Amino acid sequence: MVDTDLLYTQDYLVRAYEIDAQQRMTVPALSRLMQEAALQNVIQIGMSYWDLEPHHISWVLTRQQIEVKRLPGLNEPIRIHTYPAGFLRAFALRDFWVETQDGEPLAQSASTWLLMDTRTRRMANPPDFVLAFNERMPPREQCLPRISGQLKKLEATDYQEDHTVHWHDLDFNQHLNNTLYIQWMLDPVPAAVLAERQLTFLDIEYRAEGQLADALQSEVQEIEACVYCHRIFRPADGKVLANAFTRWQ
Repeated sequence: MVDTDLLYTQDYLVRAYEIDAQQRMTVPALSRLMQEAALQNVIQIGMSYWDLEPHHISWVLTRQQIEVKRLPGLNEPIRIHTYPAGFLRAFALRDFWVETQDGEPLAQSASTWLLMDTRTRRMANPPDFVLAFNERMPPREQCLPRISGQLKKLEATDYQEDHTVHWHDLDFNQHLNNTLYIQWMLDPVPAAVLAERQLTFLDIEYRAEGQLADALQSEVQEIEACVYCHRIFRPADGKVLANAFTRWQ
């Protein structure tokens, strides 16, 4: 494990509302626990939404890659490790490791975040008191590889579902919760794939905020067997809110 005092570790138990019809944890549920661990980590180190609120800035997830080795089952204890993994220009990096309590690797995730000005809803440069944490970051070689490359964009629609953003879909930044982007992107995937295969890789890029009452479309294109491109967009103005790529086996 990484050498940093910023490391946060938490044990969780897979609950009934976190599993699918195959009695294995869903990737959206796994992503929610990662987000919970990240939140508790920034609370612990004094960099949470509430710590940053007086400065009119807040963390926003811009991209995340999740590699899944195995999805745990009902009542299975799991352990999540997370830590800030450095800065890349104006972006902050964060890694996640998920394992059983016996140390069996279940999943890992690299993510990229930016600071949003809560008044203008635009990107803000990290202030000095945030950049000062760079001295406590783990060595680069101990972290997951940085996310690189462009996502393949959806060019045609094979499957589609419509969604409307409701009050309970919002997070404390007052925009569509980022784990719901994942859930809504996976919803149109054929039921046979969801039931018979496991998602082994997800790469999602968040491009714009979903707001209360937005009417959105989730579209999926099958580019080869069990490989898909995804996007969520807002037909009212044609704005793409997120793109994603998934691989299943």
